Amino acid sequence: MDGPLAWAGYGGSRERAAARTGEDESVLYGTATVGGHRAVLLAFEFGFLGGSLGRATGDRLTAAYALAEAVRAPLVSLVATGGSRMQEGMVALTQLQRVAAASVRLRAAGLAQIAVVRDPTTGGGWATVGAGADVVLALPQAQVGFAGSRVRPADADPRAYSAEGQLAAGQIDAIVAPDELGTALAGWLEVLDASAVAGRPAPVPDAVSDTALPATGWDAVQQARDTARPRAEAYLDVYFRRRMPLVGDRCGATDAGVLCGFGMHGDLPVAYVAQRGTPTRPAGYRTAARIVRLADRLGIPVLTLVDTPGAANDAEAERAGAGAAIADAFGAVAGARVPITTLVIGEGGSGGALALASPDNTHVTPDSYFSVIAPEAAAAILKRGPDEVRATADQLRLRPQDLVELGIARSIVGVEDRER
Repeated sequence: MDGPLAWAGYGGSRERAAARTGEDESVLYGTATVGGHRAVLLAFEFGFLGGSLGRATGDRLTAAYALAEAVRAPLVSLVATGGSRMQEGMVALTQLQRVAAASVRLRAAGLAQIAVVRDPTTGGGWATVGAGADVVLALPQAQVGFAGSRVRPADADPRAYSAEGQLAAGQIDAIVAPDELGTALAGWLEVLDASAVAGRPAPVPDAVSDTALPATGWDAVQQARDTARPRAEAYLDVYFRRRMPLVGDRCGATDAGVLCGFGMHGDLPVAYVAQRGTPTRPAGYRTAARIVRLADRLGIPVLTLVDTPGAANDAEAERAGAGAAIADAFGAVAGARVPITTLVIGEGGSGGALALASPDNTHVTPDSYFSVIAPEAAAAILKRGPDEVRATADQLRLRPQDLVELGIARSIVGVEDRER
């Protein structure tokens, strides 16, 4: 009764917890239907010894992952835990390894994992079931962090251990009010369901503006830099009937200049990565790589909207690993087995733009350009004066029609062949 360590009184504590909660362990699981979508539901009962993980908990957790794999359904975990159960010592702690292995197997099976972290979610439960999920949602003001309130430094900033702080740090994807949770989960289960994909690529978005093709290279640059030009939000709003955003690089940062997530284009789920016209920061590339790899694992096509003057090149970006982050994005796109569709909707600035572009299915809008480098920078490198920038833009052959002729882009959206 007193467990593997013969911890005095442990059996009595379990009996009292069972009488109080009506459960015989800190987790329960089973199949469920959420908004018409099938899932395996795993729930922690915090009232049972603080939702802590022991050997029997590990048995149930791994069984839940195995059930999801067997019935080919996503796993939705409602997490509330203080961590590993001290009364079982290292026997309890090693359950985290079992959970990690079960999670890896479920990923390899191409099934999604969604976690809802409640108050509190700390310790090993956060570091496995919670933070290890593909999509992490949190209830407002929940305590979320690896260190629980009794073991963290006395002078620690409490916001860092809150749902709101974790969202700002790119560790969770959204904060969802309890009365909106059912709707949010139903939305996620819809957009992560690849059963209707059958290898279909994301269709190329329609043109949002009626801009004419540029006459010169400098005209192309000016049109792409026009502040009135349609941006990523306009394209995404027209393209998707439902969008579910994902944020954060899971390394401590976010980039508001890159919109990421999954959505429904008609009956087709599509993952998206969309630049918003700002220099893309390392967190943006890491988040983009995360979304591309998740889509690839689930078998869902990807749409990227390219619009950036280039990668951020300030000192902060360098300290945050700009080169490694860009390399990660290039690698995610190159390694994807699902089709990736790219539309350049504005500035295509150098490698910072190319990192998110499909190597074989890129299209452009009339008010876009794509260039090895901005014409001003090219002129400076070539030791040309400001009066030669426009001529340099022509030499770079960066216009939409040039890109099609060079074989870089497959088409110009919204422009008939006779106009090219």
